[in-house]
Amino acid sequence: MSDTDMQTDDEAAAPAALTPYDLMGGADAVRRLAERLYDIMDEAPEAAGIRAMHGDDLRPIKESLFEFLSAWLGGPQDYFRRADRPCIRSAHRSFAIGPAERDQWLMCMNRALAETDVPEPVRKLLEQPLFRMADMLRSR
Repeated sequence: MSDTDMQTDDEAAAPAALTPYDLMGGADAVRRLAERLYDIMDEAPEAAGIRAMHGDDLRPIKESLFEFLSAWLGGPQDYFRRADRPCIRSAHRSFAIGPAERDQWLMCMNRALAETDVPEPVRKLLEQPLFRMADMLRSR
């Protein structure tokens, strides 16, 4: 007898748990978030320190962040399945990232979350995991 055969009617009828990716609105919402984050970084004087770490053309990094966030938030796992995907820590190791740079990135992300209408409960849900991820990338 399989596990499926042992499920109760309530268990079989229960919908799968929604991920942050789902709660945000899926691919379109995550793409808007990634694009807005880098637009803010490009425009905001208070993000000049981290903007200087990026090349002139932000399109490739916007796409990379979209792919990473999609997978990290529980959407399609394509980013993590790619053989050529960079380890997020390795990709940032060459940059001098301290508390100021972490906080600049978090400011951009928090503004992007608000400006792309990510629901407040989802923003609260992501607050600590985003901080931990940004803090993990510190190299100084």
